[in-house]
Amino acid sequence: MTDRDPKETQLQTKDRDRDPNEAELIERAKLGDATAFQALYDKHKRRVYSLCLRMTANTAEAEDLTQEAFLQLYRKIGTFRGESAFSTWLHRLSVNVVLMQLRKKSLPVVSLEETTQGEDDTPKKDFGAEDLALAGSIDRLQLQKAVDDLPPGYRTIFVLHDVEGYEHNEIATIVGCSIGNSKSQLHKARMKLRDLLKMNRAEKAEKP
Repeated sequence: MTDRDPKETQLQTKDRDRDPNEAELIERAKLGDATAFQALYDKHKRRVYSLCLRMTANTAEAEDLTQEAFLQLYRKIGTFRGESAFSTWLHRLSVNVVLMQLRKKSLPVVSLEETTQGEDDTPKKDFGAEDLALAGSIDRLQLQKAVDDLPPGYRTIFVLHDVEGYEHNEIATIVGCSIGNSKSQLHKARMKLRDLLKMNRAEKAEKP
């Protein structure tokens, strides 16, 4: 039995990633087909909701923003040209919906004071994966609670970079800040996160 060419395997994987059924649904949805749009909603609603929940740390807000994101999708799907994956395009649209809501609530993207609480969700990338100081045997629920307790501005940058995998230049464009500011806020978010984790561990140790 001969070994497969790695490049051939990669190409086959990419072919599987291209969903011809989704492409057809998108084209039908552009023409106003409600059934096709519902199918797209059913396919992507969980991922959009997870993103909204991570960025807001509030289940009610995440549900409202998920609906708003798909309302925006309904209005703008005709502008999708297929230059990127549909899921990537929808992801960016959803991020913008959340950021617009934060601005409407007068919560600056770079906020130093306010905190909110929320629920647990599974990220597609480990929190703080690029920060070795956050590595180790940290309970995922404790980590999620600490992320939820970050000030909204810090949490936004942290989620976009360490959870969603955006680069600083992309975050700067999405959020409307400088690359240096994005890097600075990420550093402060990680420092704050470490402090919150220390507090959580201390509180846990004090319990009988």
